[in-house]
Amino acid sequence: MFNAPLIILNFSLHKDVIELMKTLLIILLFFSILTAQEKKKMKLNKLTAEEERVIIFKGTEMPFTGKFEKHKEKGTYICKRCDAPLYKSSSKFESGCGWPSFDDEIKGSVKKEKDADGRRTEILCSNCGAHLGHVFYGERFTEKNTRHCVNSISLNFIPEKSERKTETAIFASGCFWGTEYFLKKAKGVVSTEVGYTGGKTENPDYEEVCTGRTGHAEAVKVIYDPSKTSFEELAKYFFETHDPGQLNRQGPDIGEQYRSAIFYLSDEQKSASEKLIKQLKQKGIKVVTEITKAGKFWKAEEYHQDYYEITGKYPYCHKYEKKF
Repeated sequence: MFNAPLIILNFSLHKDVIELMKTLLIILLFFSILTAQEKKKMKLNKLTAEEERVIIFKGTEMPFTGKFEKHKEKGTYICKRCDAPLYKSSSKFESGCGWPSFDDEIKGSVKKEKDADGRRTEILCSNCGAHLGHVFYGERFTEKNTRHCVNSISLNFIPEKSERKTETAIFASGCFWGTEYFLKKAKGVVSTEVGYTGGKTENPDYEEVCTGRTGHAEAVKVIYDPSKTSFEELAKYFFETHDPGQLNRQGPDIGEQYRSAIFYLSDEQKSASEKLIKQLKQKGIKVVTEITKAGKFWKAEEYHQDYYEITGKYPYCHKYEKKF
């Protein structure tokens, strides 16, 4: 009889724990769906069983067997899984370890994570998460005192004489952290840079833009490979990763600097943008996206570049939703 309140309390706590677990499972399911959608949109290259063993399941190829271990040609090493540029040949050096060695990566291309045992630091493609190898410091092979030990099987190579032609697009869809997060993952994107454009203030800084008096929008400059994707495909993805019906805002971010806009660099880009807006409106989707001729693009402060990649956080006002 005297234990009855304790039993009721325990039952109540048990119910609370169950509800908490349900909530956590829903959150995990939500993020797993988002991740699956993003990976599907990236259209990752098909891998062989041996490539999967290394790139997905974090295996290691045998030393002195990889095709790039003694490779000396000038050019760019790219991710086998998603074609993202990773290393320039100028950063490659002979270490005698049996695997290709680099003392630097292309900025923002490689993510570093501690192994489960905490003894080594794994390196992965920032774009698709492909396992590349490990990074070591303090060995004094080069002045940079860094060695990226990379599996050849994780790489492809583009010779300097045939390096890809690139084109540029500029998009704005609210906070540029989220805009960059998604566009960086799109198929065929070579690099991204966040900045300010569309206004009149020369060389603005973040604080000035936040006042809403510069006329600038937070925007992302996208460099892409036209042999892998097109402006129209990128513009579709742009519309599918934000709400183009919100005027001078995106989610909780309010102000002219958070407007939805495409800053076109050619008549072809303008026509493609207008065509997509027409298609969306025919589907009953509200669109207030501005189509504006591109002007001067001012690069934002360094701490804004690759923000979500560096912090490990997730966009709060952008998400993928199929619209086309």
